[in-house]
Formats: sequence, structure tokens, C-alpha cells
Amino acid sequence: MKELSLNILDIAKNSVKAGAADIWITLTETADMLTISIRDNGCGMTEDFLRAVTDPFTTTRTTRKVGLGIPLFKLASEQTGGAFSITSRSAEEYPDDHGTETKASFYKNHLDFTPLGDVVSTVVTLIQADPDIHWVYRHEMPGHTVALDTDELKAVLGDVPLNIPEVIAWMSDYLKEQYAESA
Repeated sequence: MKELSLNILDIAKNSVKAGAADIWITLTETADMLTISIRDNGCGMTEDFLRAVTDPFTTTRTTRKVGLGIPLFKLASEQTGGAFSITSRSAEEYPDDHGTETKASFYKNHLDFTPLGDVVSTVVTLIQADPDIHWVYRHEMPGHTVALDTDELKAVLGDVPLNIPEVIAWMSDYLKEQYAESA
């Protein structure tokens, strides 16, 4: 993928498909490293499926027999000298504590580092598509943090849906303003 934000979109949509009620997207950035974590409380994966999930020919899709999202995310991190991990606990085995966390770290100064891209549009698109999910976005950078929690928005907005154009535009502007403060 051309931008890491597209990997975030893909992995987060996996969380949606897994029935997650809560999805946390956390970016932790230092001068030379970027770590991306997408964590959910969805149905999780069995141990057998988890062991095979980084194989491009392992997928839950019925429309095609190839699933490239996780393998490409893993490749993007490892080709910079970074690391990739995915952990999961299935709802069948852990009915009270299940879900998945996908984590990838990248060396930003490596020649093969894929740019982060338009993460604001990614976050807003995810919320717009699935406004009933509790989304928590946090990007921690040296000296500055950008954050958005949809439960906080819902507490202020009451019955106003998160996916109406005015709220979507406000969320986009709010995140962009926070990023501008870090520049």
C-alpha cells in the first residue's frame, strides 16, 4: 500500500467485521520510530487461524481466496527493520476477555519506510462508516498528542449522529487543528 494510513483502514475494518464494539488505534512516534497498534474487543481468532493469518492465502473472505492486508502490513514494517506482532483471544475460549491487537513498528529513517499518509481521512472515514462503534484514536509524538474519542463526542452531542456531514467535517477539522499545533 502507498500509505500506512491505508493499512490502518484495512486492519480496522477487520476489527469491524469481527464485531468489535470498541476499537483503539494508537500511533506512538519518536524521532526515529513509528509504532502503530490497532486493538479491538471483537470475536478474536482461534490459535490455528492466528498462526496462519500472515499467510496471504489465509482469509475469511468468500469473494476471493487471498487476503493481503495483514501480510502487507507485516512486510512494510519488517522491510524497515521494524517488527510486527498480532495477538488474539477468541470469544469461544475467552468469553469475557477477547479481541485482537495488531502492532507494527517502523524505522522512519529507513529507505523503505512507507509514509503515514492521510491518517485524518482514515480515522474520519472509519467513524463515518461505523458511527456506533466506540473509536479511540491517539497519536503520541514527542511533546504533543493528537486524540479523538467518540464516546466523548457522543456525550456532548447526545442524539446527534456522528456520521452527519457537519459532525464529520468538525471531526476532520478538529484532528487537523491538533496536528497543526504539533508542527
